[in-house]
Amino acid sequence: MQARSALFDLYGDYLRTRGSRAPVAALVRLLAPLDIAAPAVRTAVSRMVRQGWLHPLRLASGPGYLLTPKAARRLDEAAARVYRTGRGGWDGRFDMVVLHDAPLARRDADRLAYLGYGALGPQVWVAPRASDELETALQEAGAGYERFSAGHTAGSAGAAGIVARAWDMDRIGQSYQDFEERLRPVVRAVTARSSDEEAYAARFRLVHAWRSFLFHDPQLPAPLLPPGWPGIRAAAFFDKHAARLRPAADRYVERCLQTTGRSARVGFSEP
Repeated sequence: MQARSALFDLYGDYLRTRGSRAPVAALVRLLAPLDIAAPAVRTAVSRMVRQGWLHPLRLASGPGYLLTPKAARRLDEAAARVYRTGRGGWDGRFDMVVLHDAPLARRDADRLAYLGYGALGPQVWVAPRASDELETALQEAGAGYERFSAGHTAGSAGAAGIVARAWDMDRIGQSYQDFEERLRPVVRAVTARSSDEEAYAARFRLVHAWRSFLFHDPQLPAPLLPPGWPGIRAAAFFDKHAARLRPAADRYVERCLQTTGRSARVGFSEP
């Protein structure tokens, strides 16, 4: 797990609701259970400051870092997708973008994929839901484009064909099955005899792995999902264990934020 990616997870899942700030010493303590060393944390923090994600500030407990408005927006949007809140139905129409010129660079294409868009060809992208960030992403890429809202004349069958061309659903489905197999022993290892730190580390790895789906799964509405979609079972697995481990993880976070160097072992308790 990379320090920069872990910091985004930490701020998004734990610090966003705690003032969006933390002393650097607490950041180091909170990433230590993930085997991320202090120098890596400090280097990643400096990089995130340069990129406009974090803002340095002085806290009562020492130097700290606050999320910038840009980062707060991005993390709030990511949280809504991770926990699948605020998602409505589907009106049968795709948001379609036709680029004027050459295909997007890899970095810009990855950004569109993160926003839920799939490529029908080098210059045509579609998504089942329009993203508020799309125009900004294309402007920063320097791409000219036309944007349409379109439904397929062949109805559901035509829409299914669009999905099959824009996304490799077999690969994504296999990724969900692999996710369950990889994380099941991690979360099941946390029992009533485990410490809060152990519960926190397991939950952090669970959420980190789940968050990776934001980069390649468009989170299609139910009418567009293949029959027996593995993502539904994987989501239930994630929800169950993320909720089960949350109280102990929260206790550990609070202790790291409130203490300086003092360690304690508090038993994990099942809800």
